[in-house]
Amino acid sequence: NAMSVDAIALFAILFIWQMPHFLGLAIMYKNDYAAGGFKMLPCVDNEELDSTVRQILLYGLALVPVSLVPSLIGMAGPAYFTAAVLLGLGFFSFGVSVAVTRSRIDAKKLFFASIIYLPLLLGAMLLDRM
Repeated sequence: NAMSVDAIALFAILFIWQMPHFLGLAIMYKNDYAAGGFKMLPCVDNEELDSTVRQILLYGLALVPVSLVPSLIGMAGPAYFTAAVLLGLGFFSFGVSVAVTRSRIDAKKLFFASIIYLPLLLGAMLLDRM
């Protein structure tokens, strides 16, 4: 009945990853959420999506060091560490694209990048342990 450090590390990765993932989705369907009465951040943000973009960038940047924790606590090795850095920076670059263009198309790319990022990261962890 205890929570291991490994479990906390995985939880932290998933928790931080979900924010850019869902904010990308919320930008894509901003009008639909607004029409349905759902107060997603892009719906209540200003037209330039300043708060939304700031959240995408902050969480995307935070994901890089948090995804390195499994290597730092001995849960994964150097191959995972390298993969986590490369994947994290790649994922963050999609967030930067959204910040620059503020476009639905780049939000969609961010959303799909998030879907690719997570299984690749976890797969790298699995392969590193083999």
